[in-house]
Amino acid sequence: MANDLLSLAGWYFLPNIATTYLQTALYAVFIRAGDPKPVPGSPRHQRDRKRLFIFVIATYLLYTVYEADYQLLRSGDFYQDLGVPHSVSERELQSRFRRLTVQYHPDKVSTGSSAAEKAAVEGVYIQLKLARDTLVDPAKRFAYDRFGPEILEWRQCKTVRDFVITGVQRTTVYYFISGSALVLLGVLGYLQQGKYWRYLVMASLFVVEVQMMMSPTFPAAVEHLINPFLLAIKWRQPYLPFQMLALLRKLTITFFIALSQLGPVLQGPQTGGADNDAVVAQQLERMDVVVKATDQEVSRLMGLELMPFAADQASTSDLRTSLKEWLVRNTITNDAEVRGAIQSVLDRRRGEGQTGTLQTLS
Repeated sequence: MANDLLSLAGWYFLPNIATTYLQTALYAVFIRAGDPKPVPGSPRHQRDRKRLFIFVIATYLLYTVYEADYQLLRSGDFYQDLGVPHSVSERELQSRFRRLTVQYHPDKVSTGSSAAEKAAVEGVYIQLKLARDTLVDPAKRFAYDRFGPEILEWRQCKTVRDFVITGVQRTTVYYFISGSALVLLGVLGYLQQGKYWRYLVMASLFVVEVQMMMSPTFPAAVEHLINPFLLAIKWRQPYLPFQMLALLRKLTITFFIALSQLGPVLQGPQTGGADNDAVVAQQLERMDVVVKATDQEVSRLMGLELMPFAADQASTSDLRTSLKEWLVRNTITNDAEVRGAIQSVLDRRRGEGQTGTLQTLS
């Protein structure tokens, strides 16, 4: 549990840290000394960081899946403990246990062995006996293949039906809590990328788990495709259904987190551009309102100020035009919102011009 929490927590700070160090190292290697390096915030720097961030996320996703598989392999299972295949019969199982008993029975330990060695041998023998007792019982073996070693705690279960009902209840509670957590995170504004697909995947995985729990045989994909491939390449022992389900759960959670990390990076520039366009449009609308109001106010003031010169039409017309232009320019340049809107438009045009120049050069 602690390793799982640490792995999930790592998703929120390791990718950014790794991307920063990797980008710095690559610039130091591939850019000659004395040549200018891309400045943070420049188009090239952002483009390189985006690509490296995607690479880091994909690599970390693969590592997380590998780590989960390694934990399953290190934990082992009762079949590995006894050194028998998944299709072993009861007779072969008993024969294998008797041979192992000759080697690991506590009574077989030599008298000169230390207490630690005796305790170790006794622990191995207890584990082998527990594995034998579980796999010899058809109901427990059925449940162990699908739910794992936690069925040893279900002491009230005696038949296959009891184990299946208990397993389905526990699985339903797990997915109900997981689904509620996803909905809550969505309401709070987190994990927005592909949230409806996320619900569909969770529901599909729940259906797959329930089908695997109730099926009298191993899933066809595991038995006829995945396990034969693992045996052919001799990479690891074949999967049991409960191991495959644990790996699928881990893969689903880490994929959701990876998607939430990659979503803003892949769609951020587009969303940001749309937001900037909306802000600029609002600022331009405000500027238009200010200009119209200023024009009306200037016309009213000009009429009041020029009443004494109403007899001289030519001078009055020139003076009215000059004063009106001065008042409009002075009012516009002194308004903070108008200056901000003009500066935003100018900065955007400069940025587009630089981007077009870089694209032309590249």
